[in-house]
Amino acid sequence: MKLSGESLLGEQGHGIDADILTLYADEIKSVQAEGVEVSIVIGGGNIFRGVKGATEGMDRVQGDYMGMLATMINSMALQDALERKNVHTRLMSAIRMEEIAEPYIRRRAIRHLEKGRVVIFGAGTGNPYFTTDTAASLRAIEIEADVILKGTRVDGIYDSDPELNNDAVKFDTISGDEVLEKRLNVMDLTAFTLCRDNRTPIIVFDMNVKDNLRKVVCSDANIGTTVVWDQ
Repeated sequence: MKLSGESLLGEQGHGIDADILTLYADEIKSVQAEGVEVSIVIGGGNIFRGVKGATEGMDRVQGDYMGMLATMINSMALQDALERKNVHTRLMSAIRMEEIAEPYIRRRAIRHLEKGRVVIFGAGTGNPYFTTDTAASLRAIEIEADVILKGTRVDGIYDSDPELNNDAVKFDTISGDEVLEKRLNVMDLTAFTLCRDNRTPIIVFDMNVKDNLRKVVCSDANIGTTVVWDQ
């Protein structure tokens, strides 16, 4: 599952909204209790975005590493929220920081999932110039995930921005080729290409609606938009 850092803002202008954090922990616990193996990548945009820093004169590489540290702050907050609800969680970092997280090792991550633990992947890919969308796609492919769930504040993929256009049309299902043709903003191109090349389906849904995650994973409810790949 990919969560944006901005989603943790809630109604605040900065930082982490405790109510949103609690909601996410409850949602994740509900699907984990159903026996679903859950791994998570969360962005850091509520704290710092490397691209924004670069546009303001900062060195892009330095800014991206700062963004990776921001993802670790969010990851630690989510880990704490989950463990307060008695959900066994492991935080793995692409940048070594043993005092607070395990180093990312693919086989160890898979073993944690097999043991019923929620795994949070922090620090992106550990490399500048790659987004957390790309990190989510890469980790999903490495652990052979069945699907990437992109939890946002919008209830799916539209033909235009629904927050700016009241007449925007929502897709229930859309092909990857159509996403590219229409230039719809689902994920950055590197992340999307990784999913396309490995035929990993993507579901975009509103994570801020209670019980939506469980419905997406455990029921036939038509929630969000599913991106499928042409055979």
